[in-house]
Amino acid sequence: MPYPRPSGTNPLFSNREDSRETPPSHYLIAHSDGGARGNPGPAGYGVVIQDQSGKKVAHLSEYLGHQTNNFAEYQGLIAALEYAIQHGPKALKLISDSELLVRQIKGIYKVKNPTLKDLHGRAKELIAQLEWFSIGHALREHNQEADRLANEAMDKGMGRGAVPVDTSHLGTAASAVQRSGASLPENVHAGNESKELEGIIRNGVVELTNGKLPEGTRVQVRAKK
Repeated sequence: MPYPRPSGTNPLFSNREDSRETPPSHYLIAHSDGGARGNPGPAGYGVVIQDQSGKKVAHLSEYLGHQTNNFAEYQGLIAALEYAIQHGPKALKLISDSELLVRQIKGIYKVKNPTLKDLHGRAKELIAQLEWFSIGHALREHNQEADRLANEAMDKGMGRGAVPVDTSHLGTAASAVQRSGASLPENVHAGNESKELEGIIRNGVVELTNGKLPEGTRVQVRAKK
């Protein structure tokens, strides 16, 4: 059932509670992030959705092509809203590290950019379909998983290969490379062929300097001498 509108609430939150009010017994929590490398540049968003108990129920991400950071942030918000409407419950608490987006949705800041005006309008239409909605700002360090998903979407769209790898058997030399992000060679085995490519280890993941690894590729890493 719809929740009563508190007095003094921005019209955007009509028929829902704003971020200062107590949420209903069942609701979704969405941590959302968007980014663009170069701004504008290759862009993507990532969203982690949990239920009210903190259990993760969905991961959303998408590569958006050549766009701005703010465009990507809005697309993450819209993706979270659409998920809540389609899957329920129609109650959503959204957490974003974009202070601009949060303040624009709350009506504190005006939306002047024509493209963002369209996205802002779409977000308002979706919010109107919810029974309860809350939005709040969090620092980036508290939004790390959504940030990772957004970066993975950008990597995928840009054709950058990345595969998990266990480097524990390589000793201190590999650990130093992993911490510094320095370049190292790696042997890539596909079928009966072996090819050496340049890459780096970042957070336990091998990323090629150029190109993308096919799925199922076996990777062996050795520290650069």
